[in-house]
Amino acid sequence: MTKLRILIVGGVAGGASCAARARRLNEEAEIIIFERGPYVSFANCGLPYYMGGVIAEERKLLVSSVEVFKSRFNVEVRTEHEVIAIDRSRSEIQVKRLGTGEVYRERYDALVLAPGAVPIRPPVSGADLPGIFVIRSIPDSREIKQWIERHRAKSAVVVGAGFIGLEAAENLCRLGIKVTILEMLDQVMPPLDPEMAAFVQRHLSENGVEVHLNSKVDGFERTSDGALLVGPRPAKPTTRTSSSFVPGYAQRAILPKLPDWR
Repeated sequence: MTKLRILIVGGVAGGASCAARARRLNEEAEIIIFERGPYVSFANCGLPYYMGGVIAEERKLLVSSVEVFKSRFNVEVRTEHEVIAIDRSRSEIQVKRLGTGEVYRERYDALVLAPGAVPIRPPVSGADLPGIFVIRSIPDSREIKQWIERHRAKSAVVVGAGFIGLEAAENLCRLGIKVTILEMLDQVMPPLDPEMAAFVQRHLSENGVEVHLNSKVDGFERTSDGALLVGPRPAKPTTRTSSSFVPGYAQRAILPKLPDWR
């Protein structure tokens, strides 16, 4: 009898949890995870704290590994493999091995899509300039950490005052960096009631963080001396900074737009 074949697109929280649960429900099924990035499971919430040095070693962000999934759950994990197409009529996916560019197909009986999300970059001029970062993955936090050390950053702008934005601000302050937060809405931590958010904003101010509310970024500009200018809207004094971090932007779920071969 042919074993049930379960293919999972994406690892980390959703895909990895799904694989572990599928194994508990079916000890005989063949389960394969395809993860586009280099790590199958890591602590997303720890990324700002690695950037700030609270978590000293990058390896401590790793929750599990390819080897652990194989030995503990008998789940095969293929990192740096991107699923680029689905053929529903033949129950197949098309996979690209990112290291070599090789493209191949895999058959499935059940297919789980757990591709995660991507940070939303603002559709404004200069958003792709060097020194502007997002925090979503281990390579993201590593890149920020290296930039700060290499350029000896003394100031930073954090765009967005949600959970990730405030965690980034906290850790930048820990590094002795002057931090300014720009928030589009009229309070920090939008999920909170205004009365509770006021306590958070007061705590930020007491720790030297400058907060501008009702401020939507309308562009980034590089000056002749290498600094970044961040232009908020409505009109306020343009913020000059060594680096700009946009970890506070919302995360947009990845809705696969894969070719359907039907």
